[in-house]
Amino acid sequence: MTVKPTVALIAHDGKKDELLAWASFNKNTLKNFHLIATGTTGTLIEKELHTPVTLMNSGPKGGDLQIGSRAVEGDVDILIFFWDPLSAQPHDVDVKALLRIAVLENIPTATNRATADHIISSPLNKYSKAAQN
Repeated sequence: MTVKPTVALIAHDGKKDELLAWASFNKNTLKNFHLIATGTTGTLIEKELHTPVTLMNSGPKGGDLQIGSRAVEGDVDILIFFWDPLSAQPHDVDVKALLRIAVLENIPTATNRATADHIISSPLNKYSKAAQN
């Protein structure tokens, strides 16, 4: 059985609508991935895409750390994290830890829609159809 690569999806409250719009636009591409997400974001994505999402806790309750742990274990292939730079986050330390792990593990990471579009569609993305042609 072939294991699908994993995309982790996270969005702060002020960016959830933007992530949902991006995920909806990329719905057919995202079907090729195993999706994991922090609690609230993942629930919204499941409803929007009508596809299963493995749910972690919400970010403030440790969800960012759970995804970071999976990244350390090699279980995250792409990180899409629409964070809100204009709002203080009570779990900012966890956010920084997750982003640090993504850099250390060389995980392609998008923190905005433009970068997410590049990562998900790039022929350099070994999981994209363009790279397989």
